[in-house]
Amino acid sequence: MTLFESAVFGALPLSNRVVMAPLTRTRADDDGVPTETMVEYYRQRAGQGLIISEGTWPAAEGKSYSGQPGIVTPAQIDGWRRIADAVHEAGGTIVMQLMHGGRVSHPEISGEPRVVGPSALAAPGQTHTPVGKVGMPVAHALTLDEIPMVVEQFVQAARNAIAAGFDGVEVHGANGYLVQEFLSPVSNIRDDQYGGSPENRARFAIEVTSAVAEAVGADRTGIRLSPQHNIQGVLEEDDADALATYLAVAEGLAPLGLAFIDVLSAVPTSELVQRIRRTAGAPLIVNSGFAAQTTRDEAEMLVSEGWADAVAAGRPVIANPDLVERWRQDAELNEPRPALFYGRTAEGYTDYPSLETVRADA
Repeated sequence: MTLFESAVFGALPLSNRVVMAPLTRTRADDDGVPTETMVEYYRQRAGQGLIISEGTWPAAEGKSYSGQPGIVTPAQIDGWRRIADAVHEAGGTIVMQLMHGGRVSHPEISGEPRVVGPSALAAPGQTHTPVGKVGMPVAHALTLDEIPMVVEQFVQAARNAIAAGFDGVEVHGANGYLVQEFLSPVSNIRDDQYGGSPENRARFAIEVTSAVAEAVGADRTGIRLSPQHNIQGVLEEDDADALATYLAVAEGLAPLGLAFIDVLSAVPTSELVQRIRRTAGAPLIVNSGFAAQTTRDEAEMLVSEGWADAVAAGRPVIANPDLVERWRQDAELNEPRPALFYGRTAEGYTDYPSLETVRADA
């Protein structure tokens, strides 16, 4: 098995095993509608075997950042349809990441009166709002009556993504947002069936993913996990507890027959990651490049040695729309410009040159 071989994950055809990681870029308009610049951005990157979209909110209450797109309104669905069409016309496959930010938000960002989470706790630090930097608010702890409503928000968002022409969806269960907030014993201090034991803390992730899979097909559904990533106050510092929690998630997901599991981990060869993989029984996408960029050599090793079925890359795909071709040729790479990762313009977004252009200008 090599990085450049095709694959099939559930109902998803991959022309190669390089995946575009989900990447927040904040280029949607003020109403959360994808822009024409976003259409071009995704079209340029259709050569990756699979594109996972940026985190997209399934409800206004789950919007974490100004400029983040949604998948709720007809205008948002139409905007995403233009993106899906462009990717398909260029020969690509694309799934939408459904991201409820949970307590990582603010009323000035979402326009909603509250933020929500498993417990009445605030995320640490500050966030950028249209009126400046402010502290994170204390979350409203979701009640037992409200949790099924949030699950249904994910389900409807998944249906909307498929209606927009996407090939599938990914539940965002990572990086300190709502689903992972339930997983951590630090951000989740509930004493009901959604808190306490690893099995209880895993319940929400399993319920959301199961409901989405039932709605749009398990063969079109994946989930992203970031065990022990320890950011945004969602801490999983006890190794035994983290292993028990994520194995509970994997055991709950195993009967579904998911299209893929997508794991962000600095050490994708670790016992934790590989046990999640074996237990869930789904194709594994790994993404090691958070502290450091994923390299071609690392990606090739992870696939050829059987540690993963595909490798997701972030910053290299931002800077190199044609990353697969560059890696295939072992060619030079554009350098990413982190100061322009977030913004509202095409600069640092759609203006990275292709290898063909670089060589023509040389």
